[in-house]
Amino acid sequence: MEALQKLYNEMEDILVSNILPYWMNGMKDNARGGFFGRITGRDVLMPDAPKGAILCARILWTFSAAYRLLGKQEYLDMATHAKRYLIDCFYDRDFGGVYWSLTAEGDPLDTKKQVYAIGFAVYGLSEYHRATGDEEALTYAVRLFDDIEKHSFDTVKNGYQEAFTRQWEEIADMRLSEKDANERKTMNTHLHILEPYTNLYRVWKDDRLRERLHNLILLFTEKILNKETSHLQLFFNDDWQSKSSIISYGHDIEASWLLHEAALELGDTRLLASVEMVVRCIADAAAEGVTTEGGMIYERDTNTGHTDADRHWWVQAEAVVGYFNIYQHFDDPVALQRSLDCWEFIKKHLIDREHGEWFWSIRADGTVNREDDKAGFWKCPYHNGRMCMELMQRISK
Repeated sequence: MEALQKLYNEMEDILVSNILPYWMNGMKDNARGGFFGRITGRDVLMPDAPKGAILCARILWTFSAAYRLLGKQEYLDMATHAKRYLIDCFYDRDFGGVYWSLTAEGDPLDTKKQVYAIGFAVYGLSEYHRATGDEEALTYAVRLFDDIEKHSFDTVKNGYQEAFTRQWEEIADMRLSEKDANERKTMNTHLHILEPYTNLYRVWKDDRLRERLHNLILLFTEKILNKETSHLQLFFNDDWQSKSSIISYGHDIEASWLLHEAALELGDTRLLASVEMVVRCIADAAAEGVTTEGGMIYERDTNTGHTDADRHWWVQAEAVVGYFNIYQHFDDPVALQRSLDCWEFIKKHLIDREHGEWFWSIRADGTVNREDDKAGFWKCPYHNGRMCMELMQRISK
């Protein structure tokens, strides 16, 4: 199909000429190790900004995957640089897990154990092993999996608890970010445990991991999913009572394909059949956030009616993958059009063709958001880089 070949070519071009060079040329801290902590939305490097575990782990995943897909030595060099820094500086050799942040010099800064960040470390390390066969990366990925299972898994009421002190004790502020509710269990963390566990299972066929991955899928379909609306609920107490009225459209569409991916990887035909019924409903519900321009808005509060209509970079990237996944597996032409329309929106509005990478968001009024970072704790090459690589692999099948 000519349109799909064109899409493949565009994805490869944006990946290798716009996204990856930005991080190779501007973010590597050769003097102190790892990566600089921040570049502002106006492309000003902040060399003394703290360094976040999520940023390092996502760079590790992105360049490991890029090396696996394209085989370029410079991608392997970036991935190895990230792996070394994650293991040598972020990994807590006394208590396990990874620190939340380091100083610019590489010393522990915020030593809390945020399970979301540990999940991304597993994701990056397992991908590095997948790309290279490196045993050290797999060893540390398994160690971190064990840490999550030992300290975070709720053996009484199921699910994973959000955060702990460095020594894995109770912590008053469990929030992943200031905008989040301070609850013990969240959709977001469960999604980003599902994601690395799927990737780890690709390279480590462990029975306990398989059982936990199966359990995570069921948590989504039985606890996290609102069965009446097909949207994901975001925050929960210990007893899995929902504590939020927010619909996050980007997480809906991202979860639709990550759940499908996990079920496909497990290869359980009965589970897959039930998941495939759910993921189509989630993707359809997420489409409530699609605009006439093709982009997807951020979120809506069903209690207050307030809508955040900004089009964030990561939401658009996940929409492209999520709707392409529905098209690929269910031959749905409407889903394909949604994916293509969102890609057109990205090309027209979000890609910074002057400096590289993508802007954080397009505001509801259509202006470019240059106040939020181009690179930082949360702005990484993983969502948009993964979008490119996912579509390249799916189209080439």
